[in-house]
Amino acid sequence: MELIKIICAILVPPFGVFLQVGIGKHFWINIILTILGYIPGIVHAIWVIAKNK
Repeated sequence: MELIKIICAILVPPFGVFLQVGIGKHFWINIILTILGYIPGIVHAIWVIAKNK
């Protein structure tokens, strides 16, 4: 399941975060980061997934 979350985090970063933690502060932070730049959104999403194993 973690592999699927990481793949989702690379393709659509907010969706990967949503799968891991649901709608919360990390989800909204990730949406803002993804709007500002796709790469920061990916980095944040992978960090959230790795941190909350």
